[in-house]
This record gives sequence, structure tokens and C-alpha cells, in this order.
Amino acid sequence: MNLNELDFENIGSWPLAARLGAVFIVFAIVVGGGFYYFTQDTIAQLDSVKAKEQPLKDEFKRKQGKAANLDAYKQQMAEMEKSFGSMLKQLPQKTEVADLLVEISQTGLSNNLEFSLFKPSGEARKEFYAELPVNIKVTGTYHDFGGFATGIAALPRIVTIHNVNMVPVKGSVKRKGQSATDIDKDTKLTISLVAKTYRYLDQDEISSTRKKKRKKRRR
Repeated sequence: MNLNELDFENIGSWPLAARLGAVFIVFAIVVGGGFYYFTQDTIAQLDSVKAKEQPLKDEFKRKQGKAANLDAYKQQMAEMEKSFGSMLKQLPQKTEVADLLVEISQTGLSNNLEFSLFKPSGEARKEFYAELPVNIKVTGTYHDFGGFATGIAALPRIVTIHNVNMVPVKGSVKRKGQSATDIDKDTKLTISLVAKTYRYLDQDEISSTRKKKRKKRRR
């Protein structure tokens, strides 16, 4: 039968093959439309997940590499903590600062330096330590000062020397033709410098320092 001969107002009169074909077409439209309607959100989610797949794979590879080197990282961390602990031991505690200042002055005296000024200044607190500058003025030869600097470096605690200024003592230039700026091993010098010692802050002092910094930022 030709499609034009079918009576769409009386589908029941259609031949069996035409009716089955019509039922199949309607079924396909209903199933296809229902499938699209109920799965379009899922398809969108699938596309979104696929877009994230490659970045997640890259992140997994990075983490896998870190996990493979975890033991090496742990060993490095242990070595760093050990080194940091050794450095902290070189910073005196609050009760030891006075003894350290005595050691500095004794180092100068043992190297024939004459002190005319030994004045500790106020502490400058940093993140976990405090810096204590000491203004020093001494008289002695260049060789004497070299011994003093060597002795300071040999102390078990950290002491650094800054702002060194050397001026020949008036009347100490003896050699003929020697100017006031010439310095040799026998020339008496007035030497001014700043020696800095460092003290480890305890936990209460660290907390107090951080609170003060936060207050300054708020202002």
C-alpha cells in the first residue's frame, strides 16, 4: 500500500505492517526524547568531569613524584632540624648574655686592647631572636685588633663585628715621612666598632613580639 493511501483518521484500518511501523516510529520518538531529556544533565556533568581529568592526572603525577621521594625529604628535614638546633645553641639565653659580654671584654683585654667605651644598647627583637648591639671603642695596634677579631670568632656564641673605624692615635706616628693615615703593626690606633650579640627568645617573648607587630599593622 502507498503511504498516500493511508487514512490517518482511521489508523485501525491500516495494514498490520503499517501499524507496526507507526508504533515503532512513535516508540522511537518517545524513547529518544525521554533519553535526551533525562540524560542531558548527566552528559553535561560527564563533559565537565572530562575537562577536569587531565589537570587531576597532572596533579596525581606531581604528588606521586613527591611520595616517591618522601624518605629523602624526611631525611633532609631531619638534617635541617639538626643544623637549626645547633645554630640555636649558639644563641645565648637571657641569663647568659651578661656572661657573653664579659667574654667579649676579656677577649679585648687579653689582646692588649685598652677600652675607653663598652656600652650595650637596647635589644632589637626579630622573629625568634633578639639583637644586642654593643658600642665599643678601644686603643691598640692593628695586630692587637686582629687578635681580638680572631678571639671573637672563636667564642662558642655568635658575635659579629660591624662598622669598624680605625684612626691613628695622635703622636703615635713615629716613622719619618709617615702620614697620619699610614698604619703599620706598631702604630697605636683608636678603634671604634659595634659588636652584635644575639639572644634566643623564649615562647612568651616570641608571642609578645608577634602581637606588637600585629598592632602596628592595624595602625
